[in-house]
Amino acid sequence: MSSDGNGRSWWEALLSEEARTASSSAIRDLLRHAQRPDVISLAGGLPTPELFPIDDLRAATDRVLAERGRDVLQYGLTEGLTELRELAAARATATDGAPARPEQVLVTSGSQQGLDLVGRCLLDPGDVVVVDDPGYIGALQALRGRRPRLVGIPLDAEGMRTDVLAEHLADGLRPKLCYTNPTFQNPTGATLSVERRRHLAELAARYGFVIIDDDPYGALRYSGEWLPSPASFDAEHVVRLRSTSKVLVPGLRIGWVIGPEWLLDRLVIAKQAVDLHTSTLSQVLAHELLRDPTWLDAHVEQLRPWYRNQRDALLEALGDELGDRARTNPPDGGMFCWVELPEGTDTTALLTTALDCGVAFVPGGAFAIDRPCPDTARLSFATESPERLAEAVRRLRTALDRTTVTA
Repeated sequence: MSSDGNGRSWWEALLSEEARTASSSAIRDLLRHAQRPDVISLAGGLPTPELFPIDDLRAATDRVLAERGRDVLQYGLTEGLTELRELAAARATATDGAPARPEQVLVTSGSQQGLDLVGRCLLDPGDVVVVDDPGYIGALQALRGRRPRLVGIPLDAEGMRTDVLAEHLADGLRPKLCYTNPTFQNPTGATLSVERRRHLAELAARYGFVIIDDDPYGALRYSGEWLPSPASFDAEHVVRLRSTSKVLVPGLRIGWVIGPEWLLDRLVIAKQAVDLHTSTLSQVLAHELLRDPTWLDAHVEQLRPWYRNQRDALLEALGDELGDRARTNPPDGGMFCWVELPEGTDTTALLTTALDCGVAFVPGGAFAIDRPCPDTARLSFATESPERLAEAVRRLRTALDRTTVTA
């Protein structure tokens, strides 16, 4: 059989609608180009491997395998390691401004799985989800698997425009979910103000939707004041996604969901169908490091000045090389700068020239929902050295000059 009569090959006819319509992440595709040895990548938000706690992980691995090898290599509870759930609840209570109990914690294979599970439990095809616009590509990819109607809410320097959301709600929009990165948003680096966090929680309670507070970068604050989670204003309508990828290492794939108990039971059942449980060994290793507050505080205090220096180096290079051709709001933390280039610039077209010049970035259009942003780009300062960041911006200037001349 060569086709099904509708112009599709026999194997395309076998695929589900989700598999046929799903698209790959633009960032994941771009990273293939960024792996070229001649390219300096400002694309992926990869933590710097120079600060991975390899020696501490090696010691922890040796210790737990020697002392509890049979247990840590066995199947585990779907909900996650009890002591890790207790630790996650205690950390959330201390850092989010909202109490959490271990019974509210589900350990996941990274926060991405947590988002997927929430979508599985709350969304039917056609349901409305409001999201940051521009928004995090990984979240959009996970949510689109449930075939919702995505509605973008614009951002400014203080994060999601909750006043715009309120207008949509007053006009009859009824979302089931609101997804946001409230702290050091990916891709813009913006932080949702405390007034808007409160307003968002009030809207969720009034109109009956769930807020997904996805905060992988909160520990990487370099300036500004700590802000509470939206859960501090209404925990029943907020699901918190947390991750160890940016503070420990991404390869462990350890994150967790903190949510109301009415949802947790359903998430556990959904996870049973997906992977039974998250790697026991990875959970134990994460717990071994995170349980020592002295070690953790010292480790985070290494990360913050490192990334602050990276951020400052990128901002300085943008000022030196591009001047007023590049407009950005310096982020208070995280791993990204959102850059607006001269009006009329097409950063998707610019990327081709940039790769020829030896630099990679993510065009802003890759993050767009309802508002095209063709003259924007996300630049990551997380991985490269200050010297390489400066060289990357010089190459970006060359690419922009060439594109301008061609135009």
